[in-house]
Amino acid sequence: MASSLANRVVAYLVISQFVAFATGWIVTIILGFAGVAAFEVFGRTADELASARMIQLVVASLVRDDEGALHIEPIPELRDEAKRVPGMKIAVFDAARSEAVSGSSPELIAALAGVIKVSPTHTHFVLPGDPAPSPRGLVEPVRTPFGRLHAAIYSPKFVWSDLCYAILADFRRLAGFFVVTALISAGAALFAVRRGLMPLHAITDEVARIDMNTLHQRLPVADVPSEIAPLVNGMNVVLERLAAGAARTRRYTANAAHELRTPIAVLRARLENLEGLPIKGALLRDVSRLQAVVEQLLVAARLTDRQIALDQEIDLVTSVREVVFLYLRLAIECDRMIEFETCAPRVVVHGNRTAIDAVVANLIDNALRAEPSGGAVVVLVGPGATVAVIDHGEGVALAEREMIFEPFWRKSEATPGTGLGLAIAKELMDNMHGKIGVEETPGGGATFKLIFS
Repeated sequence: MASSLANRVVAYLVISQFVAFATGWIVTIILGFAGVAAFEVFGRTADELASARMIQLVVASLVRDDEGALHIEPIPELRDEAKRVPGMKIAVFDAARSEAVSGSSPELIAALAGVIKVSPTHTHFVLPGDPAPSPRGLVEPVRTPFGRLHAAIYSPKFVWSDLCYAILADFRRLAGFFVVTALISAGAALFAVRRGLMPLHAITDEVARIDMNTLHQRLPVADVPSEIAPLVNGMNVVLERLAAGAARTRRYTANAAHELRTPIAVLRARLENLEGLPIKGALLRDVSRLQAVVEQLLVAARLTDRQIALDQEIDLVTSVREVVFLYLRLAIECDRMIEFETCAPRVVVHGNRTAIDAVVANLIDNALRAEPSGGAVVVLVGPGATVAVIDHGEGVALAEREMIFEPFWRKSEATPGTGLGLAIAKELMDNMHGKIGVEETPGGGATFKLIFS
């Protein structure tokens, strides 16, 4: 399944914001180290960055003795750090009791005893008498296996791994802010991106409405954003080529159909004047089928080129009765009959008379071929502006009822015909906003039904 462009853009925006935050954090620290005045408030000295690592070592050194009292039992890493930095001081306080944990530095206890009572958060300080120009100590609340305590560290020394500890410490403090900001940012970005993609959705809707009958339409370029204008222009060029190719095909089809009409009509007239020819009925059926297909091709080509109107007011009863009358002589020659029935003296629809006649003629011709010798094809103009052509032949299998309307489809190579008649009939009905379908005739056979809107 294709991924959403909007979701991808939003994801990239959120990721880029996190990268920007991280990069900005590092840059401000570097500029603060470099002594740039504008960034000194954001930057920290290298030794200050060591506080995060040292506080973690102090917390890891907390143990409870047999009597339940807490004290600092330095782990190997903390002892190594004490050897590396002899002047470093550590302390842990229980703010709730206003007391220091055993093992804390006496200097820090003396300096911070009063401060701990107000439970400070992330407070930098300098011990009395220390000439350092910037704070060298930090006291802040920490979560430990023994509850919430305050840890203090003074005069640590920087190592390069402190950068990672500092980043993680800052991230933990600001995690909530980052999560909320990311969610709000993602929501705002998603709204903005979807609004920004609305012109693309509008173009997509326009493309979806184009079919073989509307290839003359072009996609609008007036209000198209510059980023997708080349795509829209390219699609218009493609539509221009398709329209030209389809027009050439329609002209060829119309010209061929027009040229065939006259010789087929002459051939049919000569066959009808023949008497006593044993195969006269079969020949007439073949000529009628050719004539029906040619008429449908010509009507379809003219409809597609919009050369004939589709809004004519037509009386179905009159139109279908005349087609039945034209095929009555052929039915008699083939030892069959055609029965015409109607539910009302007049049924009015809107469409094209020539197209409707061509479709009904094709269905009657097919029905006469399917109807057993001596049988009768029934043509019914029913309620709801429908026309049913009913035969009593072999019928159409359920699995084939959709395929028979595909161009050039035939049940087998032995099946007579070109496989074009029903496909053209469906195209004509689609152009008139109608429907064509096939059902099983009670008792056996096929019932083709036309439904007009």
